[in-house]
Amino acid sequence: MEFREFLRTSYTSYHAVKNAADFLTENGFVPLNETEPWKLGKGGKYFTVRGGSIVAFRVGEDAFKIIASHTDSPCFKLKPNAETAENGFTKLGVEEYGGAVRYSFFDRPLRIAGRIVKRTEEGVACEVYTSGFPVVIPSLAIHQNRSVNEGFAVNVQTEQPVLSLGESKLPLPEGTLAYDLFAVPDTPPTVTGLSGEFLLSPRLDDLACGYSSLLAISEESCRGTCVAALFESEEIGSRTRGGAAGDLLKNVLRRISISLGRSEEEHEALLSCSLLFSADNAHALHPNHPETSDPFNRAVLGGGIVIKQHAGGAYTTDALTAAAAEALFEKAGSRGER
Repeated sequence: MEFREFLRTSYTSYHAVKNAADFLTENGFVPLNETEPWKLGKGGKYFTVRGGSIVAFRVGEDAFKIIASHTDSPCFKLKPNAETAENGFTKLGVEEYGGAVRYSFFDRPLRIAGRIVKRTEEGVACEVYTSGFPVVIPSLAIHQNRSVNEGFAVNVQTEQPVLSLGESKLPLPEGTLAYDLFAVPDTPPTVTGLSGEFLLSPRLDDLACGYSSLLAISEESCRGTCVAALFESEEIGSRTRGGAAGDLLKNVLRRISISLGRSEEEHEALLSCSLLFSADNAHALHPNHPETSDPFNRAVLGGGIVIKQHAGGAYTTDALTAAAAEALFEKAGSRGER
């Protein structure tokens, strides 16, 4: 799948994981179920899915070489029983998901997307869901809010997506028991600039890194075990079962070692010499607000890969790992910028 199509159709973590799984399957990766035994072979290519997270890997003989990214982006999440009919309209109750620039969601098409859980003959099953129609959060005309250009504080409890004229229900598939649904931008990626040097799109943070990791693991092999982990819920602290703070990646690495006959001590020794890159977006110098960038370490568009460091430990980068990153980027012909 081409990058811009991946951005456009990966409305939520669940959509991104489905797109990633389809891409990996087309490139010879074998799906694994967490609830079943794994039989892995050296040189084999596999992936496993948990909710809005996916971990793909190529089995090697050496240390784990991991790149981690996330599949979610800021948006608005629908409340349970979201529909409210009043004043001749049906609106959808939402909560803020992640750190969104709230006003940017107004007066633009939003798609209702995510996953639904349906009743089946075997019990329940999850399905990716995308509404066949857009909704909108309408702004108030300047004639009715003369101070709108002096500042606009968005109240998410009152500024809600409008589903319809009159009373209606969200048309979910029959048998739906529950849902994780979001109102997300439905704006296609757009190339701008005199020379087409800019790409504007929802969800660039962090699908750009997730997509890159999928390309890398599908095209490159190495002596070690290469791993691409794309996690859900980063925007809300990674606290879900499938988030980076959960045990998904830890379990995958351990099961790889078990399948290859390593002892627990051998596995722990292997972890100690492994390397994980957390791949995410960095804030570049803003053309209209250069004062918001650190004058000592300014990331500029087109300036190469950024290595993030933080004295308070928000990033785990230290001199050793930064140097290792620089060496790898140099070997790959890419520039690193700290």
